[in-house]
Amino acid sequence: MGGSGGATARSKVPAADQTLAILAHLAAQRGPVPAATIAAALGLPRSTVYHLLQVMQERGFVVHLPEERRYGLGIAAFELSSGFSRQQPLARLGRPLVASLVDRVGQSGHLAVLHGRDVLYLVEERAPRRPSLVTDVGVRLPAHLTATGRAMLAALPAAQLRALYPDAAAFADRAGAAEASEWTYGRLKRVLQRVRADGWAAEDGEVTPGLASVGAVVLDHVGWPAAAIAVTYPDATSEASAGDLVPMVREAAAALSRRIGAHR
Repeated sequence: MGGSGGATARSKVPAADQTLAILAHLAAQRGPVPAATIAAALGLPRSTVYHLLQVMQERGFVVHLPEERRYGLGIAAFELSSGFSRQQPLARLGRPLVASLVDRVGQSGHLAVLHGRDVLYLVEERAPRRPSLVTDVGVRLPAHLTATGRAMLAALPAAQLRALYPDAAAFADRAGAAEASEWTYGRLKRVLQRVRADGWAAEDGEVTPGLASVGAVVLDHVGWPAAAIAVTYPDATSEASAGDLVPMVREAAAALSRRIGAHR
């Protein structure tokens, strides 16, 4: 994050923009960092960085480690994260989009986030006269088996993906060890390569026999997979087809990306 793009908007309240830039930079680091490093990374004068750090320290957003001459995030920054979780903005912003999608396609839809190697369902909208699903609010499922999970995993950096799946034991399956043994890291990479090439993910009968899903990733302002939206429908024997559903699912995911601040 530098001092270039968005100069017009930033010039109106430069101190606010610089403060948020410092907080975002600290949040992206593995640990506390020197003020000089922050100034260099953001292209800001050292005097400005020291002044803003002092104010943020007084407010509890930053802590100073005098022995190490470094700065890290404070308890007030953590409380912002807790407030984000309590307010559930993803669910609040995504629910009307998922509901509208369900109305348009006549199939059940859901919104999920990645939680370790699982997906956690935040929103579930059931279409009338459609089968009940296991993807209810609060349910967790192995990410590599679901359309939402695959959509998000495909957007992760290679190193992050490998860290999530270091060995065969990572491929836990709801149905048990026999099915889990069918998965390898190589197979997962091939599945995700297809997702990246297509721009959407699918699964057919891997969560519930007879039901298939298509999903698309929701990206945040830095391109990180914040969530995914999917639609579940009876498999190929039904009138529904992935080709008809994919554009609308991708449209809903893109709309939520814009709502949470993505630039594309």
